[in-house]
Amino acid sequence: MSLHPVRVPSREELLRAYGRETPKSLSTTLLVLSVLGIVAFAAALMSDADRAWRAYHVNWLFWTSLSSAGVMFVAVQRIATARWSRAIIRLEEGYVAFLPVAFVMLLITLFAGKGHIFPWVHEVPPVHEKVTWYNGTFLTVRVLVSMAAITLLSLWFVYTSVRLDVGLIPEWGANWAAGIRARMRNGFGEERRELHSTHSLQGKLAVVLAMAFGYGWSVMSFDLSMGLSLHFQSTLYGYWFFMGGWLCALTLLSQLVMRWRSFLGVEEFITEKHFHDLGKLCFAFTAFWGYLTFSQFLVIWYGNMGEETHWTRLRLIEPWVHFSVSAVIMVFFAPFFGLLSRAAKVYKPTLALFTAISLIGMFLVRYLEVYPSLYGEASSNPFGLWEIGITVGFIGIWGSCYMAFMNAFPRVRVVLMTSPYRDEVQVPVDARTMEPLPAHE
Repeated sequence: MSLHPVRVPSREELLRAYGRETPKSLSTTLLVLSVLGIVAFAAALMSDADRAWRAYHVNWLFWTSLSSAGVMFVAVQRIATARWSRAIIRLEEGYVAFLPVAFVMLLITLFAGKGHIFPWVHEVPPVHEKVTWYNGTFLTVRVLVSMAAITLLSLWFVYTSVRLDVGLIPEWGANWAAGIRARMRNGFGEERRELHSTHSLQGKLAVVLAMAFGYGWSVMSFDLSMGLSLHFQSTLYGYWFFMGGWLCALTLLSQLVMRWRSFLGVEEFITEKHFHDLGKLCFAFTAFWGYLTFSQFLVIWYGNMGEETHWTRLRLIEPWVHFSVSAVIMVFFAPFFGLLSRAAKVYKPTLALFTAISLIGMFLVRYLEVYPSLYGEASSNPFGLWEIGITVGFIGIWGSCYMAFMNAFPRVRVVLMTSPYRDEVQVPVDARTMEPLPAHE
């Protein structure tokens, strides 16, 4: 008999707790924000097209890398066969809903806005290798292939996760997704077999997604961010870029878990331990982002090569230096020291404060990746109404996508929290015979 028995909730109890209908005012607010952003973008195009597209690009980099990293974090939970996150991880799976929209937005960038964003459209790169690399057709194909692979694998992975719940619970969710849920149930078999076959498939998908994520975002960060300065290159840039997205995914998850817990009243299922774990993850990857940032800076500093130092120098002079210093304080120093203690991690106001500071700081980092490279030694900092308006629009679009997902599918991993076979997945089995696999497999 277990010395620490765990109460397993019923499926009806979980669905009732997590199934509270969200207020229509929230969806309306997000829609209004989306429309305001579109209007701001249209107005900016007529006033200053370069600035409109560059603000659009900053937001695309921020929200897309965040969303992709969120799904990658979900996949890592499968690779690690994690159990601690089962009550909250569906809240991060909702990030995937933005990725198809982001793919369409990328198409718009590459075919309508490239002349306002990318210098290779107007300039010849300084070295022969970069002339080949920044060939318009070559760049467009590899960026779209990378983004398409990440998007499709992310959708597939989350689909398998959601299908396991949809196939075993009563019909629930928004009417627009009823057809999707019906297709998920087609061919759905016996619970134990479905649990193991899904777990096995997800193990393969998670590894492939990890490779696509690491390679794909390295390529896209070189092309869509680092390549905005044709004279600059850094082999660390790809890791630094996508780990920034990873940190954003975790800090935003912390914010969302707090809001969902309060709204749904699921304190029994989302406990202090979850906030402690989220706080530790945010703290750890804050330190890791700081390590990558300093490592990149240190190599550039002691190498002292003009084609590298100009990128850093530009961000440490007027008018960009104030944003640069603020970004480093907000992404590293404030959350690092703010989340150092256990008390700060489990006390929701401090966790909310420092994760919000980190998110805003990372937005400034994305801004600093784009604007200084394109404006150079400007007389003033181009940050104002257009940037704010377009950012508001992206918040509305991202939030609308996220809420559509969360209202269409179960908000918690019902089966993995209630199935009598839930912990069998810790030991891999052959889904056809239900026999344990040899250790080497």
